[in-house]
Amino acid sequence: MSGHTLDRATIAADFPFLTRRIDGERVVYLDSANSSQKPRQVIDAMSSFAATSYAPINRSAYRMAAEATEAYEGARAKVARFINAPSADEVVFTKNATESLNLVAGSWGRANLRAGDVVVLTHMEHHANIVPWHQLAAERGIELRWIPLTPTGELDLTDLPRLLDGAKALSFTAMSNVLGTITPVAHLCRAAHDAGALAVVDACQYVPHNVTDVQAWDADLVAFSSHKMLGPTGIGVLWGRAELLDAMPPFLGGGNMISDVRLDGFTCAPVPAKFEAGTPPIIEAIGLGAAIDYLESFGMAEVRRHEAELTRYALDTLTERFGDDLTIHGPRNVEIRGGVLSFAFRDLHPHDVSQVLDERNVCVRAGHHCAKPLMRVLGVGATARASFYVYNDTADVDALADALDSATDIFGF
Repeated sequence: MSGHTLDRATIAADFPFLTRRIDGERVVYLDSANSSQKPRQVIDAMSSFAATSYAPINRSAYRMAAEATEAYEGARAKVARFINAPSADEVVFTKNATESLNLVAGSWGRANLRAGDVVVLTHMEHHANIVPWHQLAAERGIELRWIPLTPTGELDLTDLPRLLDGAKALSFTAMSNVLGTITPVAHLCRAAHDAGALAVVDACQYVPHNVTDVQAWDADLVAFSSHKMLGPTGIGVLWGRAELLDAMPPFLGGGNMISDVRLDGFTCAPVPAKFEAGTPPIIEAIGLGAAIDYLESFGMAEVRRHEAELTRYALDTLTERFGDDLTIHGPRNVEIRGGVLSFAFRDLHPHDVSQVLDERNVCVRAGHHCAKPLMRVLGVGATARASFYVYNDTADVDALADALDSATDIFGF
Protein backbone atom coordinates (compact mmCIF):
# COMPACT_ATOMS: atom_id res chain seq x y z
CA MET A 1 0.00 0.00 0.00
CA SER A 2 2.98 2.28 -0.47
CA GLY A 3 2.16 5.79 -1.60
CA HIS A 4 -1.28 5.70 -0.04
CA THR A 5 -2.46 7.87 2.83
CA LEU A 6 -3.02 4.90 5.13
CA ASP A 7 0.54 3.71 5.58
CA ARG A 8 0.62 0.95 8.19
CA ALA A 9 4.08 1.79 9.50
CA THR A 10 2.95 5.33 10.27
CA ILE A 11 -0.42 4.32 11.65
CA ALA A 12 0.88 1.43 13.74
CA ALA A 13 3.01 3.88 15.71
CA ASP A 14 -0.23 5.47 16.94
CA PHE A 15 -1.49 2.18 18.41
CA PRO A 16 0.36 1.03 21.53
CA PHE A 17 -1.27 -2.41 21.28
CA LEU A 18 0.41 -3.03 17.93
CA THR A 19 3.86 -2.56 19.45
CA ARG A 20 3.32 -5.57 21.69
CA ARG A 21 5.43 -8.67 21.10
CA ILE A 22 4.50 -12.20 22.14
CA ASP A 23 7.36 -14.69 22.07
CA GLY A 24 9.31 -12.06 20.22
CA GLU A 25 6.82 -11.79 17.35
CA ARG A 26 4.37 -9.03 16.46
CA VAL A 27 0.63 -9.35 16.98
CA VAL A 28 -1.60 -9.41 13.88
CA TYR A 29 -4.96 -8.06 15.02
CA LEU A 30 -7.78 -9.17 12.72
CA ASP A 31 -10.77 -8.83 15.03
CA SER A 32 -11.86 -5.23 14.50
CA ALA A 33 -15.42 -6.18 13.55
CA ASN A 34 -15.67 -7.34 17.15
CA SER A 35 -13.85 -4.39 18.73
CA SER A 36 -11.19 -2.07 17.36
CA GLN A 37 -7.87 -1.10 18.89
CA LYS A 38 -7.44 2.43 20.25
CA PRO A 39 -4.89 4.96 19.00
CA ARG A 40 -2.75 6.90 21.43
CA GLN A 41 -4.71 10.05 20.54
CA VAL A 42 -7.87 8.51 22.01
CA ILE A 43 -6.10 7.07 25.05
CA ASP A 44 -4.37 10.38 25.77
CA ALA A 45 -7.54 12.45 25.33
CA MET A 46 -9.39 10.28 27.86
CA SER A 47 -6.46 10.13 30.28
CA SER A 48 -5.87 13.87 30.16
CA PHE A 49 -9.54 14.67 30.67
CA ALA A 50 -9.79 12.23 33.58
CA ALA A 51 -6.63 13.61 35.18
CA THR A 52 -7.17 17.35 34.82
CA SER A 53 -10.65 18.19 33.53
CA TYR A 54 -13.16 15.70 34.89
CA ALA A 55 -16.27 17.09 36.52
CA PRO A 56 -19.96 16.09 36.52
CA ILE A 57 -21.84 17.69 33.66
CA ASN A 58 -25.10 19.63 33.47
CA ARG A 59 -25.69 19.83 37.22
CA SER A 60 -23.07 22.21 38.61
CA ALA A 61 -22.33 25.86 37.91
CA TYR A 62 -18.62 25.99 38.69
CA ARG A 63 -16.09 26.51 35.91
CA MET A 64 -14.76 22.94 35.63
CA ALA A 65 -18.27 21.53 35.42
CA ALA A 66 -19.13 24.01 32.70
CA GLU A 67 -15.95 23.05 30.81
CA ALA A 68 -16.74 19.34 31.16
CA THR A 69 -20.27 19.94 29.89
CA GLU A 70 -18.88 21.84 26.93
CA ALA A 71 -16.47 19.00 26.14
CA TYR A 72 -19.23 16.39 26.39
CA GLU A 73 -21.54 18.36 24.13
CA GLY A 74 -18.60 19.02 21.81
CA ALA A 75 -18.29 15.26 21.33
CA ARG A 76 -21.98 15.12 20.47
CA ALA A 77 -21.46 17.82 17.85
CA LYS A 78 -18.57 15.82 16.35
CA VAL A 79 -20.81 12.77 16.03
CA ALA A 80 -23.49 14.84 14.32
CA ARG A 81 -20.96 16.21 11.84
CA PHE A 82 -19.48 12.75 11.23
CA ILE A 83 -22.81 11.27 10.16
CA ASN A 84 -24.18 14.50 8.64
CA ALA A 85 -27.04 14.80 11.11
CA PRO A 86 -29.11 17.99 10.80
CA SER A 87 -28.65 18.78 14.50
CA ALA A 88 -26.51 17.61 17.40
CA ASP A 89 -29.70 17.50 19.46
CA GLU A 90 -30.71 14.44 17.42
CA VAL A 91 -27.68 12.49 18.72
CA VAL A 92 -28.43 10.40 21.81
CA PHE A 93 -25.58 8.81 23.75
CA THR A 94 -26.30 5.29 25.01
CA LYS A 95 -24.25 2.51 26.60
CA ASN A 96 -23.69 0.79 23.25
CA ALA A 97 -25.48 0.06 19.99
CA THR A 98 -27.34 -2.83 21.59
CA GLU A 99 -28.88 -0.39 24.03
CA SER A 100 -29.66 1.95 21.13
CA LEU A 101 -31.61 -0.78 19.33
CA ASN A 102 -33.33 -1.82 22.54
CA LEU A 103 -34.29 1.83 23.04
CA VAL A 104 -35.94 1.84 19.62
CA ALA A 105 -37.94 -1.31 20.29
CA GLY A 106 -38.66 -0.46 23.92
CA SER A 107 -39.66 3.16 23.37
CA TRP A 108 -40.96 3.57 19.83
CA GLY A 109 -42.07 -0.05 19.55
CA ARG A 110 -44.05 -0.17 22.76
CA ALA A 111 -45.67 3.17 22.02
CA ASN A 112 -46.67 2.34 18.46
CA LEU A 113 -46.99 -1.42 17.89
CA ARG A 114 -50.02 -3.55 18.65
CA ALA A 115 -51.01 -7.16 18.02
CA GLY A 116 -50.83 -7.99 14.34
CA ASP A 117 -48.52 -5.11 13.42
CA VAL A 118 -45.57 -6.09 11.22
CA VAL A 119 -41.85 -5.47 11.64
CA VAL A 120 -39.56 -6.58 8.81
CA LEU A 121 -36.00 -7.79 9.50
CA THR A 122 -33.38 -9.63 7.44
CA HIS A 123 -31.68 -12.99 7.74
CA MET A 124 -28.30 -11.32 8.30
CA GLU A 125 -29.17 -9.38 11.45
CA HIS A 126 -27.13 -9.31 14.65
CA HIS A 127 -28.95 -10.61 17.73
CA ALA A 128 -29.18 -7.01 19.00
CA ASN A 129 -31.53 -6.27 16.10
CA ILE A 130 -33.52 -9.47 16.54
CA VAL A 131 -34.05 -10.18 20.23
CA PRO A 132 -35.73 -6.84 21.15
CA TRP A 133 -38.26 -7.42 18.37
CA HIS A 134 -38.82 -11.01 19.53
CA GLN A 135 -39.49 -9.62 22.99
CA LEU A 136 -42.11 -7.29 21.54
CA ALA A 137 -43.60 -10.16 19.56
CA ALA A 138 -43.99 -12.15 22.78
CA GLU A 139 -45.35 -9.14 24.67
CA ARG A 140 -47.58 -7.55 22.02
CA GLY A 141 -48.19 -10.23 19.42
CA ILE A 142 -46.53 -8.38 16.57
CA GLU A 143 -45.56 -10.28 13.42
CA LEU A 144 -41.94 -10.54 12.26
CA ARG A 145 -41.19 -10.98 8.58
CA TRP A 146 -37.77 -11.75 7.12
CA ILE A 147 -35.93 -10.65 3.99
CA PRO A 148 -34.00 -13.69 2.72
CA LEU A 149 -30.54 -13.83 1.13
CA THR A 150 -29.28 -14.66 -2.32
CA PRO A 151 -26.73 -17.48 -2.76
CA THR A 152 -23.97 -14.82 -2.85
CA GLY A 153 -24.94 -13.37 0.52
CA GLU A 154 -26.81 -10.27 -0.61
CA LEU A 155 -30.35 -9.34 0.36
CA ASP A 156 -32.92 -10.91 -1.93
CA LEU A 157 -35.26 -7.99 -2.52
CA THR A 158 -37.45 -9.78 -5.07
CA ASP A 159 -40.37 -10.00 -2.67
CA LEU A 160 -39.72 -6.77 -0.77
CA PRO A 161 -43.03 -5.03 -1.64
CA ARG A 162 -45.03 -7.98 -0.29
CA LEU A 163 -42.89 -8.22 2.85
CA LEU A 164 -43.37 -4.51 3.52
CA ASP A 165 -47.09 -4.53 2.81
CA GLY A 166 -48.74 -3.25 5.99
CA ALA A 167 -45.42 -3.09 7.89
CA LYS A 168 -44.81 -0.51 10.59
CA ALA A 169 -41.00 -0.77 10.59
CA LEU A 170 -38.10 -2.13 8.56
CA SER A 171 -35.05 -2.69 10.78
CA PHE A 172 -31.88 -3.82 9.04
CA THR A 173 -28.11 -3.79 9.07
CA ALA A 174 -26.13 -1.45 6.83
CA MET A 175 -23.31 -4.00 6.72
CA SER A 176 -23.30 -7.61 7.84
CA ASN A 177 -20.86 -8.47 10.60
CA VAL A 178 -20.57 -11.99 9.17
CA LEU A 179 -20.80 -11.69 5.39
CA GLY A 180 -19.39 -8.19 5.00
CA THR A 181 -22.36 -7.42 2.74
CA ILE A 182 -23.07 -3.71 2.40
CA THR A 183 -26.80 -3.32 1.99
CA PRO A 184 -28.52 -0.70 -0.22
CA VAL A 185 -29.50 1.49 2.72
CA ALA A 186 -31.04 4.42 0.83
CA HIS A 187 -33.08 2.05 -1.35
CA LEU A 188 -34.36 0.17 1.68
CA CYS A 189 -35.25 3.37 3.53
CA ARG A 190 -37.15 4.61 0.49
CA ALA A 191 -38.99 1.29 0.16
CA ALA A 192 -39.93 1.39 3.84
CA HIS A 193 -41.29 4.92 3.57
CA ASP A 194 -43.22 4.08 0.41
CA ALA A 195 -44.92 1.35 2.43
CA GLY A 196 -45.59 3.71 5.34
CA ALA A 197 -42.99 2.04 7.55
CA LEU A 198 -40.19 3.41 9.72
CA ALA A 199 -36.59 2.76 8.57
CA VAL A 200 -34.26 1.67 11.40
CA VAL A 201 -30.60 1.10 10.53
CA ASP A 202 -28.06 -0.90 12.51
CA ALA A 203 -24.92 0.86 11.29
CA CYS A 204 -22.40 -0.66 13.73
CA GLN A 205 -20.26 -2.19 11.00
CA TYR A 206 -20.81 0.61 8.49
CA VAL A 207 -20.07 3.89 10.27
CA PRO A 208 -16.47 3.00 11.28
CA HIS A 209 -15.49 2.19 7.70
CA ASN A 210 -17.48 4.38 5.31
CA VAL A 211 -18.66 7.89 4.64
CA THR A 212 -22.00 8.06 6.48
CA ASP A 213 -24.78 10.48 5.63
CA VAL A 214 -28.00 9.83 7.51
CA GLN A 215 -29.77 12.55 5.51
CA ALA A 216 -28.82 11.00 2.19
CA TRP A 217 -30.01 7.64 3.49
CA ASP A 218 -33.30 9.27 4.54
CA ALA A 219 -33.26 6.97 7.57
CA ASP A 220 -35.44 7.49 10.62
CA LEU A 221 -33.26 5.95 13.35
CA VAL A 222 -29.59 4.85 13.16
CA ALA A 223 -27.58 2.96 15.80
CA PHE A 224 -23.82 2.49 16.07
CA SER A 225 -21.10 2.05 18.66
CA SER A 226 -17.87 3.78 19.65
CA HIS A 227 -15.69 0.75 20.33
CA LYS A 228 -15.84 -0.43 16.73
CA MET A 229 -14.54 2.93 15.44
CA LEU A 230 -11.32 3.31 17.49
CA GLY A 231 -13.16 4.74 20.49
CA PRO A 232 -13.77 3.32 23.97
CA THR A 233 -16.35 0.82 25.11
CA GLY A 234 -19.27 2.02 27.22
CA ILE A 235 -20.75 4.53 24.78
CA GLY A 236 -22.97 4.11 21.76
CA VAL A 237 -25.09 6.37 19.60
CA LEU A 238 -28.69 6.52 18.54
CA TRP A 239 -29.45 9.14 15.94
CA GLY A 240 -33.07 9.88 15.14
CA ARG A 241 -35.21 12.45 13.40
CA ALA A 242 -36.02 15.23 15.85
CA GLU A 243 -39.79 14.93 15.48
CA LEU A 244 -39.59 11.18 15.99
CA LEU A 245 -37.43 11.38 19.11
CA ASP A 246 -39.68 14.10 20.51
CA ALA A 247 -42.70 11.81 20.15
CA MET A 248 -41.03 8.74 21.70
CA PRO A 249 -41.50 8.14 25.44
CA PRO A 250 -38.40 7.96 27.66
CA PHE A 251 -36.67 4.59 27.89
CA LEU A 252 -35.11 4.98 31.35
CA GLY A 253 -36.17 7.21 34.23
CA GLY A 254 -34.01 9.18 36.64
CA GLY A 255 -31.62 12.08 36.84
CA ASN A 256 -30.92 14.31 33.83
CA MET A 257 -33.88 13.08 31.76
CA ILE A 258 -36.43 15.17 33.64
CA SER A 259 -37.61 18.73 33.40
CA ASP A 260 -39.67 18.47 36.58
CA VAL A 261 -40.71 15.82 39.10
CA ARG A 262 -43.79 16.17 41.31
CA LEU A 263 -45.62 13.86 43.68
CA ASP A 264 -48.21 13.30 40.97
CA GLY A 265 -45.88 12.77 38.01
CA PHE A 266 -43.00 14.15 35.99
CA THR A 267 -42.19 15.93 32.74
CA CYS A 268 -39.30 14.99 30.48
CA ALA A 269 -36.35 17.14 29.50
CA PRO A 270 -35.98 17.87 25.79
CA VAL A 271 -34.16 15.45 23.52
CA PRO A 272 -31.38 14.29 23.80
CA ALA A 273 -31.39 14.56 27.62
CA LYS A 274 -34.77 12.81 27.59
CA PHE A 275 -32.97 9.54 26.73
CA GLU A 276 -29.83 10.04 28.83
CA ALA A 277 -30.93 9.20 32.36
CA GLY A 278 -28.29 9.16 35.08
CA THR A 279 -24.65 10.15 34.96
CA PRO A 280 -23.58 9.74 31.33
CA PRO A 281 -20.34 8.24 29.97
CA ILE A 282 -18.46 11.54 30.11
CA ILE A 283 -14.89 10.31 29.71
CA GLU A 284 -16.01 7.86 27.03
CA ALA A 285 -17.65 10.68 25.06
CA ILE A 286 -14.32 12.51 25.07
CA GLY A 287 -12.70 9.36 23.72
CA LEU A 288 -15.32 8.98 21.00
CA GLY A 289 -14.77 12.58 19.95
CA ALA A 290 -11.02 11.94 19.74
CA ALA A 291 -11.63 8.81 17.65
CA ILE A 292 -13.71 10.85 15.21
CA ASP A 293 -10.92 13.43 14.99
CA TYR A 294 -8.47 10.64 14.21
CA LEU A 295 -10.62 9.06 11.49
CA GLU A 296 -11.35 12.44 9.95
CA SER A 297 -7.61 13.09 9.69
CA PHE A 298 -7.60 10.40 6.98
CA GLY A 299 -11.06 11.00 5.57
CA MET A 300 -13.61 8.23 5.54
CA ALA A 301 -13.50 7.90 1.75
CA GLU A 302 -9.81 7.02 2.11
CA VAL A 303 -10.57 4.56 4.90
CA ARG A 304 -13.12 2.85 2.66
CA ARG A 305 -10.76 2.78 -0.33
CA HIS A 306 -7.97 1.26 1.76
CA GLU A 307 -10.20 -1.46 3.16
CA ALA A 308 -11.74 -2.30 -0.23
CA GLU A 309 -8.27 -2.80 -1.70
CA LEU A 310 -7.17 -4.87 1.28
CA THR A 311 -10.33 -6.99 1.10
CA ARG A 312 -9.76 -7.62 -2.61
CA TYR A 313 -6.18 -8.65 -1.89
CA ALA A 314 -7.34 -10.98 0.88
CA LEU A 315 -10.03 -12.63 -1.25
CA ASP A 316 -7.59 -13.18 -4.11
CA THR A 317 -4.67 -14.31 -1.96
CA LEU A 318 -6.59 -16.78 0.19
CA THR A 319 -8.52 -18.22 -2.75
CA GLU A 320 -5.42 -18.70 -4.86
CA ARG A 321 -3.48 -20.23 -1.99
CA PHE A 322 -6.09 -22.61 -0.60
CA GLY A 323 -8.65 -23.14 -3.36
CA ASP A 324 -11.54 -25.36 -2.35
CA ASP A 325 -10.00 -25.97 1.08
CA LEU A 326 -11.22 -22.52 2.11
CA THR A 327 -14.83 -21.32 1.93
CA ILE A 328 -15.34 -17.58 2.31
CA HIS A 329 -18.93 -16.55 2.92
CA GLY A 330 -20.45 -13.45 1.34
CA PRO A 331 -20.12 -11.45 -1.89
CA ARG A 332 -16.94 -11.52 -3.95
CA ASN A 333 -17.61 -8.00 -5.23
CA VAL A 334 -15.72 -5.63 -2.93
CA GLU A 335 -17.88 -2.73 -4.11
CA ILE A 336 -20.65 -4.14 -1.94
CA ARG A 337 -18.48 -5.76 0.71
CA GLY A 338 -16.65 -4.48 3.76
CA GLY A 339 -13.45 -5.84 5.27
CA VAL A 340 -14.98 -8.88 6.98
CA LEU A 341 -14.05 -12.43 5.95
CA SER A 342 -15.97 -15.24 7.63
CA PHE A 343 -14.60 -18.57 6.49
CA ALA A 344 -14.44 -22.31 6.91
CA PHE A 345 -11.09 -24.06 6.52
CA ARG A 346 -11.30 -27.66 5.38
CA ASP A 347 -13.31 -29.59 7.98
CA LEU A 348 -11.63 -27.98 10.98
CA HIS A 349 -13.82 -26.49 13.67
CA PRO A 350 -13.53 -22.67 13.68
CA HIS A 351 -12.37 -22.70 17.30
CA ASP A 352 -9.52 -25.05 16.37
CA VAL A 353 -8.61 -22.73 13.50
CA SER A 354 -8.63 -19.75 15.85
CA GLN A 355 -6.41 -21.52 18.39
CA VAL A 356 -3.88 -22.51 15.74
CA LEU A 357 -3.80 -18.96 14.38
CA ASP A 358 -3.34 -17.65 17.90
CA GLU A 359 -0.15 -19.70 18.17
CA ARG A 360 1.14 -17.50 15.36
CA ASN A 361 -0.14 -14.32 17.09
CA VAL A 362 -2.91 -13.91 14.49
CA CYS A 363 -6.09 -12.78 16.26
CA VAL A 364 -9.39 -13.79 14.64
CA ARG A 365 -12.78 -14.47 16.12
CA ALA A 366 -14.45 -17.88 16.06
CA GLY A 367 -18.11 -18.44 16.83
CA HIS A 368 -21.60 -17.55 15.69
CA HIS A 369 -20.83 -13.79 15.83
CA CYS A 370 -24.17 -13.06 17.53
CA ALA A 371 -25.92 -14.08 14.31
CA LYS A 372 -27.28 -17.57 14.93
CA PRO A 373 -30.16 -17.26 12.44
CA LEU A 374 -27.64 -16.42 9.72
CA MET A 375 -25.44 -19.35 10.76
CA ARG A 376 -28.43 -21.62 10.20
CA VAL A 377 -29.04 -20.09 6.77
CA LEU A 378 -25.38 -20.78 5.92
CA GLY A 379 -25.69 -24.31 7.23
CA VAL A 380 -22.89 -23.96 9.77
CA GLY A 381 -22.66 -23.77 13.54
CA ALA A 382 -19.88 -21.20 13.52
CA THR A 383 -17.20 -19.59 11.36
CA ALA A 384 -13.77 -18.14 11.83
CA ARG A 385 -13.73 -14.42 11.01
CA ALA A 386 -10.91 -12.09 10.07
CA SER A 387 -11.72 -8.39 9.88
CA PHE A 388 -9.63 -5.42 8.79
CA TYR A 389 -9.25 -1.78 9.75
CA VAL A 390 -6.99 1.20 9.16
CA TYR A 391 -4.01 -0.40 10.92
CA ASN A 392 -3.99 -3.52 8.72
CA ASP A 393 -2.20 -4.06 5.41
CA THR A 394 -1.27 -6.81 2.96
CA ALA A 395 1.43 -8.12 5.32
CA ASP A 396 -1.34 -8.97 7.79
CA VAL A 397 -3.22 -10.90 5.11
CA ASP A 398 -0.02 -12.78 4.27
CA ALA A 399 0.45 -13.56 7.98
CA LEU A 400 -3.09 -14.95 8.09
CA ALA A 401 -2.38 -17.15 5.07
CA ASP A 402 0.90 -18.39 6.56
CA ALA A 403 -0.83 -19.18 9.85
CA LEU A 404 -3.51 -21.17 8.01
CA ASP A 405 -0.69 -23.13 6.38
CA SER A 406 0.52 -23.99 9.87
CA ALA A 407 -2.92 -25.44 10.61
CA THR A 408 -2.38 -27.75 7.65
CA ASP A 409 0.88 -28.92 9.19
CA ILE A 410 -0.54 -29.37 12.70
CA PHE A 411 -3.60 -31.35 11.65
CA GLY A 412 -1.70 -33.39 9.07
CA PHE A 413 -3.54 -32.49 5.88
